[in-house]
Amino acid sequence: MSAHLLAILPVIIWVYLAAFRGGFWLAPERLSDADRASARMPRVVVIIPARNEAPVIAAAVTSLLQQQGSENLQLIVVDDGSTDGTAEAARAAAEAAGKSSSVRVLTGSEVGSGWTGKLWALSQGISAAEALDADYFLFTDADIWHAPASVAALTTYAAAHDCDLVSRMVRLSTASRAERLLIPAFVFFFFKLYPPAWVASSRHRLAAAAGGCVLIRPAALRRIGGIVSIRSHIIDDCALARAVKGTGGRISLELVRDTRSLRVYGHAGEISAMIARTAFAQLGHSYLAVLGTVIGMFLTYLLPVGLLMSTDPTLAGCGLAAVLLMSLCYLPMVRFYELSPLWCLSLPPVAVFYLGAVIRSAAEHARGIGGRWKGRVQDARRPTDAAACRRLRR
Repeated sequence: MSAHLLAILPVIIWVYLAAFRGGFWLAPERLSDADRASARMPRVVVIIPARNEAPVIAAAVTSLLQQQGSENLQLIVVDDGSTDGTAEAARAAAEAAGKSSSVRVLTGSEVGSGWTGKLWALSQGISAAEALDADYFLFTDADIWHAPASVAALTTYAAAHDCDLVSRMVRLSTASRAERLLIPAFVFFFFKLYPPAWVASSRHRLAAAAGGCVLIRPAALRRIGGIVSIRSHIIDDCALARAVKGTGGRISLELVRDTRSLRVYGHAGEISAMIARTAFAQLGHSYLAVLGTVIGMFLTYLLPVGLLMSTDPTLAGCGLAAVLLMSLCYLPMVRFYELSPLWCLSLPPVAVFYLGAVIRSAAEHARGIGGRWKGRVQDARRPTDAAACRRLRR
């Protein structure tokens, strides 16, 4: 392949991404539905699986108890083997809000064979919720602070668009320097994989959800065979969305500003671990796919920078065109997170970081310690491998 032919590839890639990838890079402009929230909210049961979330769960529970129409909300918190007082913090928040009767805290049982920890906890919450005659279930994480009209906006959108599943990518923390560098890119890459317009379209098979905020109709959950149908999936949110869409359900995935994550990643190592937990599973546990990812990321993000250094005007021009397209596509996400436009130039080094996390994910899976999360190995080659658990403890 000639140098000039190679140089044009990044430009072609970015033209495709900008013009033909479902407008994924415009997703940040899709704001909250709070201004269109219905005054009367249907019956919603909120299910929160929680494992060692004492620092954040009180704020999450309080935000839900202060929702518009909260008289129609019931909360079920499933304490998934916490050792830090998570259950007590949830109960105290409910008592402080004067709504102890609206919150039920369950003590989760030992994870069932073939289940991931979160889905096992979620299944126990769903079992308890079945007697409450809910119009919707809301699956949310213990670190999510919901804006006052968040749940009403979700249900209003679901009813207006006849959606079986509505998910929102909440605003993630950018408090630390590492987060400001890496988190906007995380959301950008996620939407590049799952353009919201394609997720919502019945013409595309692509389906995805953001697990921190998923509203679902109980009937849609029953139609897919219950949460047990995806019990072993470590990327459970996207698996749930695929199952719902695959049975004819309508789904929605968008980005919101006013509901946010309380989880802070203090340094890059924590973000790397978060990515490595699911990256290899995202690639279908294929080392060939890892190689393809390395090549694709090189052509898309790194080659343009190298071309800029060429003394050949054609090569340098291709590099400049690709860098400009890359920066323009990233700009809406940078603006969404209220950062300087100069952060648009950070994508190439950030891509190197993400490649490292992908390779780490594949290596951990090979060692039998894939999908590590809060003391659990959830994506090992043999999930019940006792040796893998021993290696993790060491």
